[in-house]
Amino acid sequence: MEDFDRIILKDVVVEIVNLTRATCKEALQFKDVLTLDLARNFKKIVIDIRQCEFIDSTFLGAMVYIKKNLLEKGGDVRIVKSHSNVRTIMEKVGTKRFFSIFDTIEAAVKSYDSKVPVNEYLNQHDNIKKRISIQKLLPS
Repeated sequence: MEDFDRIILKDVVVEIVNLTRATCKEALQFKDVLTLDLARNFKKIVIDIRQCEFIDSTFLGAMVYIKKNLLEKGGDVRIVKSHSNVRTIMEKVGTKRFFSIFDTIEAAVKSYDSKVPVNEYLNQHDNIKKRISIQKLLPS
């Protein structure tokens, strides 16, 4: 499994962080992923950090950097439900109030008032991930 997965739902990009610990080691790579979204002129980004049990300040800094850049261009970032440890870290660092946080990807995408058929796209993404996992198990 990759550290990050991307789902594009028309004009909304969902970046899924597949890490239990998001640290400075992964922060630069994640910042590159988000910077690519900016370069592609996406202005609506959802970051799904449900799998993260820990995020350090460097990783949070990458998210803040992108949010500030998007705000300058008329865009925004939404966060999908963070683990209680992550919420505590975000509160201590002062970034929790900076982000809109949602329980699900669907709620975060819909908060952009987008007419995207979210469930259909997410089901396709899940099916693709299942096929890839099955292919990895098959003998070559």
